[in-house]
Amino acid sequence: MSSAAVIQRDQLLAQLREPRLWDVLVIGGGATGLGIALEAAHRGFRTALVEARDFASGTSSRSTKLIHGGVRYLAQGNLRLVREALLERARLLANAPRLVRPLQFVVPCYRPFERELMRVGLGAYDALAGKHGIGDTHWLSHADTIGALPGVKSRGLYGGVCYWDAQFDDARLAIALMRTAVRLGAVAINYVKVDQIRKKNGTIDSIVAADSLSGEQFELRAKVVFSATGVWTDDVRRMADETAQPLVTTSRGSHVVVPRSFLPGASGMMIPRTSDGRVLFAIPWHARLIIGTTDIATERATWEPSASDQEVEFILDNARYYLEAPLSTHDVSATFAGLRPLFSPYAAGSSSATKTISREHAIAIEHQNLITVVGGKWTTYRRMALDALDQAACAGLLDARPCTTGELRLDVDDAIEDAVEAAEAAALSSGVNSSGNAIEAFVGLAARHEQALSADDVISRRLRVESLDRAAATQLRPVVERALARSR
Repeated sequence: MSSAAVIQRDQLLAQLREPRLWDVLVIGGGATGLGIALEAAHRGFRTALVEARDFASGTSSRSTKLIHGGVRYLAQGNLRLVREALLERARLLANAPRLVRPLQFVVPCYRPFERELMRVGLGAYDALAGKHGIGDTHWLSHADTIGALPGVKSRGLYGGVCYWDAQFDDARLAIALMRTAVRLGAVAINYVKVDQIRKKNGTIDSIVAADSLSGEQFELRAKVVFSATGVWTDDVRRMADETAQPLVTTSRGSHVVVPRSFLPGASGMMIPRTSDGRVLFAIPWHARLIIGTTDIATERATWEPSASDQEVEFILDNARYYLEAPLSTHDVSATFAGLRPLFSPYAAGSSSATKTISREHAIAIEHQNLITVVGGKWTTYRRMALDALDQAACAGLLDARPCTTGELRLDVDDAIEDAVEAAEAAALSSGVNSSGNAIEAFVGLAARHEQALSADDVISRRLRVESLDRAAATQLRPVVERALARSR
């Protein structure tokens, strides 16, 4: 039985109806927005967050599932970003250990001197972590590499290099952030969409938002409004000023999901060089193997991005070089894609490769009290929240208050997480109907404690079935819909 607090949507909506002045109003319920809301609530500010769809329904549930410093950014020479991210990695390992865990990676090496070069680079990565390191970086012989990565191609293998990073469940960590913020007094609610931003004397005066379920409208006033809307950043800014120039360039990162049998060991694999110069990861994830990601420039944002056939073939083609067993599109049980909001002011329509743009975040203050946070990555969500609130304080919009979230344990309920594992195991087996009790039990928990309102909320984010096995998700949907109907 879960001891987690029940979150009642009616009570959250009632607080939005009150004619109060919020200290902080956050638009967007992904990693960045939830991080800001949690940080603001922990500092004692009256805080509200509204999300147009479900929490983490965009990019924040479509990541490569890594909490990491960023080997790629080390190669770019961005040592400050890597060091900052490695510190945040250590904090997340301590503050959400059920959802964030160490993961050993192996880099198999097939080219002369590749192992030596990788050992130097990954040794530097390890050194930047300092006392926050997870495990030692070290050489692996030919035999040790195959032992750590059963299923890796043995022909031509010189050996490998082992290093450590962390893996996490992105959507469930977002739910933990939401639950923690609500416990601290924030109103954080999904399916409330901002329809209008009203200005008065050059300042944001109020936000008009509507409950997508009932159509009820709310006029919300706040000292400072934070926009953390990812690839929709410029759309929100143009509600306040239709002539606003773009701040964001969008790229798509896609992943394929295949059976664990291709790499049945407990380690992840890092492919150090692909045909377009990127790093590729093959990571054990639940009962499957995730391989990704790509970086494709996109012209417009969409709520449901999908991997193109070309991206799927790119991923499979690069993975085939490293896998012993033949890999084909018939082995793919699911694909998923996320859109990256990359800070690139006035670059809309640019044809330059988005992979060269830093993932480091940026903050823009407009109309005196509209603060937009763009860029960044999951690992540094807390750092982004600190910077955003510090900028608000520097602008005189909020009191300067100390940050104490570095050691704040997030609300992760073991009973709910146990129910997640049981429900996913049932859904991914061939016996969804016969194992319906585990699924129905979890649906009730998700509805009462995690603001799950639709079958997609459960199947795609509270559980991860949609991104693991599309066929299983289809079979699961009517079971979840019936359970949701009974929970209301």
